Amino acid sequence: MIEASIGLGIFLSLVFSELLGVMAGGIVVPGYIAMHLHEPSKVIGTLLVALIVFLILKILSKFMIIFGKRRMVLAILLGFILGNLSRGYFFLDASGLDVQLYSIGFIIPGLIANWMERQGVVRTISMLLITAVIVRLVTMIISGGVIG
Repeated sequence: MIEASIGLGIFLSLVFSELLGVMAGGIVVPGYIAMHLHEPSKVIGTLLVALIVFLILKILSKFMIIFGKRRMVLAILLGFILGNLSRGYFFLDASGLDVQLYSIGFIIPGLIANWMERQGVVRTISMLLITAVIVRLVTMIISGGVIG
């Protein structure tokens, strides 16, 4: 189902991009997020890392010229570093529950942050979640309700 999820995510990203003019955080991102919707802590961790990368890019852009390939490479590099760090350091302890907030993949947070910079945080996250839910629903229908 991994291939179906990523392929459908790519297809829906392109369709929504053409119809609505808004990208879902990168072309492959909705498929990866869809595969982890049953683990909300990972989705939240990924979005938190992407927001941190976005804020770092905003701050750095005041001191450096960051656009085009530079922004993309810097976003992916920061996403890779912070995503890797998140696997050992971001924990939320809510009433005795140990919930790990770490990112999905290594380049996913950077791709999301790059699109946050280009089209805005709310648009990117909204489109990402809508597309991921649709991908998840279709893959569940195809697989007969199997999750994971």
